[in-house]
Amino acid sequence: MRMLCSKKMREQVVFKSTLIFLFIYRVISTPPEDPINCSSKNTNCTITNTYGVFPDRSICQAGEVMYPTTEEELISMVASASKNNTKMKAATRFSHSIPKLVCPDGQNGLLISTKNLNQILKTDAAAMTMTVESGVTLRQFISEAAKAGFALPYTPYWWGITIGGLMATGAHGSTLWGKGSAVHEYVVELRIVSPAGPEDGYAKVRDLNESDEDLNAARVSLGVLGVISQVTLKLEPLFKRSLTYLKKNDSDLGDELITFGRKHEFADVTWYPSQKKAVYRIDDRVSLNKSGNGLYDFIPFRTTLSAELAVVRATEELQEATHDANGKCIGARLITATLAGTGYGLTNDGFFLGYPIVGFNNRMQSSGTCLDSLNDAKITACPWDSRIKGEFFHQTAFSIPLSVVKNFIEDVQKLVELEPEALCGLELYDGILMRYVTASKAYLGKQEDAVDFDISYYRSKDPLAPRLFEDILEEIEQIGLFKYGGLPHWGKNRNIGFLEAIQKYQNADKFLKVKEVYDPRGLFSSQWTDQVLGLKEGLTILKDGCALEGLCICSQDSHCAPNKGYFCRPGRIYKEARVCTRDVQNTKGENDEKDEL
Repeated sequence: MRMLCSKKMREQVVFKSTLIFLFIYRVISTPPEDPINCSSKNTNCTITNTYGVFPDRSICQAGEVMYPTTEEELISMVASASKNNTKMKAATRFSHSIPKLVCPDGQNGLLISTKNLNQILKTDAAAMTMTVESGVTLRQFISEAAKAGFALPYTPYWWGITIGGLMATGAHGSTLWGKGSAVHEYVVELRIVSPAGPEDGYAKVRDLNESDEDLNAARVSLGVLGVISQVTLKLEPLFKRSLTYLKKNDSDLGDELITFGRKHEFADVTWYPSQKKAVYRIDDRVSLNKSGNGLYDFIPFRTTLSAELAVVRATEELQEATHDANGKCIGARLITATLAGTGYGLTNDGFFLGYPIVGFNNRMQSSGTCLDSLNDAKITACPWDSRIKGEFFHQTAFSIPLSVVKNFIEDVQKLVELEPEALCGLELYDGILMRYVTASKAYLGKQEDAVDFDISYYRSKDPLAPRLFEDILEEIEQIGLFKYGGLPHWGKNRNIGFLEAIQKYQNADKFLKVKEVYDPRGLFSSQWTDQVLGLKEGLTILKDGCALEGLCICSQDSHCAPNKGYFCRPGRIYKEARVCTRDVQNTKGENDEKDEL
């Protein structure tokens, strides 16, 4: 292995795998398989997410899955399970959430998939609203709205999610304008099917609109109130926007971040901390008369040859095994330079010849063409498809209030000064994406205007294998979540992202009261959701290596990897943090009790 790691050979491997990753995308792709698998027809089932595993590496079991095609069928299914006191969970077509929100308790639970609840029900041109079933994908919604001459202005950038699923987790795009970037802010009516008693036929359809206070619970429900059947969203007339990416030094990023979101409607910032660079998305509405047929087909969301993904993964595994931080930095610089040179997937009439790129909102706001075909995953796939050897990563996402975001940025910059190569691994995943979010009336929505930090980084297939610069990544996570009180993204994060999180929401008690009314027997709850909502203990899982996977914050060396030279130590700049630090001078035989913190 060492023979392969001369500087010249490392650079060649990184260069070739990087170019493969970025340029082999114009091939037919493979959509992810159904996240639900059953040993017999719709019974004895398991469910996971599209990444193939939950934060604790479990796969959840269920006794049965049902696929309603109408609201009437959905009501019947919920009623039957309610009558029999059966635990239930709603599941979606693609299952892109990382935490275990879809897991029912026990092997006899019922999964209700919204895969076939995928109809556009009504477009009201006068009211500028569209009513859809909850299994409609974001891609489908954007397309149908555009055909009618309308736009949902702010959405997530990945379109392989459903309306019901993205609402349950508070998914969002980026803006500080208007009502903000979260899709749930534009819901004007919602129908949800909840369990009930015999007097209501064991299921109750609750039709909520903006005059109902309970809508603020249902906007971000975590799936514990029932199954959303229909959603009505407020739209706008279709418009054009103009997008330019501008790369700058990150020396003034803390100050710029506070003001940039007020200047541009669709602003976001991508940060490459080890390169000390930031890419600003200058993105605004323009007149319909402005020429341009722009399209945003984000390159990392395009299809890739599975064999080439395997090469990229093998390269990163080699870099991790040999502690080759420089190799990661070389690869990161190649990736970010190539993405910039190709406009990140922006084109005008099929070509990228420079900025600005002008196009209709429906062609610029979201993408994900790796979902498009039915070919064999062994040939092509989305980069993270669990059926192949491709990307496998942790994802940490939290929102820092605008009032303290500069301080958080400066703390990360201090860590980079101490370890200049520490965050090259993040840059292999296109850096830290920073999106703007606004305060929400939703009980589990954002509490104030903030910046959402979305951080993806290498995850080993071996849960007991530490990462390069494990301590730096853990310290950033703990600084964001605990020093600055960051709110977790409900659909992302490792276990520690949710530690005491519910206490940060001033209306959490109101949400729990609605939950008690809608589902008093907790049929749509699980051990996991009860832990996240602070109703049960056990969110932290203490065992050997638990800190490596974010199942705990280390308090003793065994929570790290002492046999590989990683020990539990205080943070570099945030001394309250407890992180797994590499200390090759230490010995495997040290007593954990002596190092307990």
